Parts: sequence; C-alpha cells; structure tokens
Amino acid sequence: MADDRKRPIAVTRSSLPPLEEYVEMLKPLWESAWLTNMGEYHRQFAEQLKTYLGTPNLELFVNGHMALELALQAMDLSGEVITTPFTFASTAHAIVRNGLTPVFCDIDPVNYTLDADRLEELITDRTTAIVPVHVYGNVCDVERIGEIARRHHLKVIYDAAHTFGETYDGRGIGCYGDAAMFSFHATKVFHSIEGGAVAFRDEKLAPALYELKNFGITGYESVDSVGANGKMNEFQAAMGILNLRYVDGEIGKRRALARHYRGRLDGVEGIRLCPEDPRVRYNYAYMPVVFDGYRKDRDQVFAELAARDIHARKYFYPCVNSYACYRDRYDPALTPVADRISRQVLTLPLYASLSPDDVDRICDIILQ
Repeated sequence: MADDRKRPIAVTRSSLPPLEEYVEMLKPLWESAWLTNMGEYHRQFAEQLKTYLGTPNLELFVNGHMALELALQAMDLSGEVITTPFTFASTAHAIVRNGLTPVFCDIDPVNYTLDADRLEELITDRTTAIVPVHVYGNVCDVERIGEIARRHHLKVIYDAAHTFGETYDGRGIGCYGDAAMFSFHATKVFHSIEGGAVAFRDEKLAPALYELKNFGITGYESVDSVGANGKMNEFQAAMGILNLRYVDGEIGKRRALARHYRGRLDGVEGIRLCPEDPRVRYNYAYMPVVFDGYRKDRDQVFAELAARDIHARKYFYPCVNSYACYRDRYDPALTPVADRISRQVLTLPLYASLSPDDVDRICDIILQ
C-alpha cells in the first residue's frame, strides 16, 4: 500500500455529487435538446438559490466575473469606483472593463476586508460606487459601508465570491448593499462547474441584467441594447441543483477541518489566524494563515510544503495594484496593510474530502 504521507495534496478539490445522479439529470436534456438559453433547469436553479440565499431577486450568469461586470454595467455608473487591492483580478478588471476608474482602499489588518475607516477619505465628486470584497469568508463592515454609501448617495456592489451561503446577523449575505455577486467556480465551496449570480435589492434591475446577459435581446425581433453573452447553460444549472442538495454537509466537513487546523496552529508565536465573528455563519471557504515574525517566512513555508507535494497558495499575491497592467497607474505603498498581508499570507489546503490526517501532516511540516 502506498504511503499516504507521500500523496500529493492540492490546495482545493471540487466537491461533486454522485455521478449517477448527474447522469440521471442529463437524460431530459437529451430528450428535449434544450441545452442553454434559460431552460427548465436554469429556472429551477434560480428559484432554489433565492430560497437558499434568502434574497428576493437573483439572476444567473455563465460565471462570476460576467455577473460582476454586467451588474456594474446595469447600474449605469461613471467616474470612480472604490474597491480593495486585496482581491482576485476579476474585481478590478470588471470595473475597468466598464470604463470606470478603480480607487484602491487599504484593508482591515484583522479580517483583510476593505477598511471602512479609510473609505470616506477616498470619496470625491467623481465617486459613484463602492465594490467591497468579502475575503476568505470574512464579512466586510456592512453597517459602516452602508451608512457611508447612503450619506454620499453611492451604490454598493459586493464581491461575495468567497461567502456563498453565509449569513450576517441572521440575514443572507446577498441582502447587503444594492447587489452582491456570487461565484460558482469549480474551486468554490459551492459550484456549478462554472457559473455565477447577482443577488439584488431593487427588482427594477432585473430587466437590465437579463438583457445584458442575452445580447440586449428583448423579443424575437427586437434588440433594445448592446448586451453580452452571459447565459448559464443547462449542464451548469443541473450541477448547481445537485450540489445545492449537498452543500450544507460539505460546509460541515470543512468546519471540522478548519477547527482541526486551529487546534494545531492557533496561539503559535508568529502565526496569525483570522478571528471568527460570532455574527457570521461561516462557510469555511479558505484557511488563511499569516506568518508574521514566525521563524520562517511565508515563502519558506510555501517552499517546504511544495517540496513535499503539498500545494498551498499565496492568495492574494501580488495585490491588484501591483499587477503589470496597473503598475504605472497605482502605488502599492498607498495601501501598506494590503501589501504587507499579501507577502505574509498563505492559504492552506481545505476541502471536504481532505482528511484530519492530511491536516496533521501539513501542520507537522509547518511546526517542525
């Protein structure tokens, strides 16, 4: 028998429903040949998600990036949009691809979300919106951000890619702000292979989102606006419907593994873990560890794990405002906390099929 301690460990692994259940769901698609363009599974999935996420309005998209990009476009924004540099490329790219200018706000040093204390000083007469990012399952300061946005008459569109299924003060995370984007990428806690959604407050946004994802088509012979192709197909929707049946169990497994990690690493000098907010029901999407004054730095720990075929991730590194495509326009020194955390943080492997023995193996390497 192979030595499990030599087995590779990926940073994440997609959760999949039983194959026979997925095959059974595909049979009606072969019978109808309706494979995309808002079919029956698309409609079912959207309704089930509204119930699960506790949001009154929701539109499905082919992926999370298209969901965010078209949500911004649907709001007809202009000028500047305040966001965070401590995020995935998609967040800033969606802003720029709408002809808007990102303004980068530094992050909270404790939970790595947009620092609400720094937000107001960045607002100008050109600011029209804020795109905060819930990071690693940590929730932004939604009360402060909401209050500031109302006072300055700004839209708030949350990048909620990391917080599927979470609640804050008993409310679904998609209920905060004017809209929230969810990603259903294969690497996420919940996935539909690829996919995404926008949850939104004002039902009047629905026609604009639908038109934008469907080329601007409003009828068989009418095209009223210039839209894109952002439609989720039936195969994605079928996977989403099935995974929704199992997601709570998957989150439960992740919770147990995250607590196992905490039991091994919490309180170790030079290692910092995110504190949990009692107001949040977490989905345990990621296991971020910050190496700050530890006897080995983040890159050394990353290399030692990689040498043993354990693949952690420097997530997020580098910060968006350090990318080559933005480097000449932004100075990362203006967001020093984000820059520092990006150089210290490592997300350790975490997924439902990981074993406690795997967690021990990873922690042993870090601690020894």
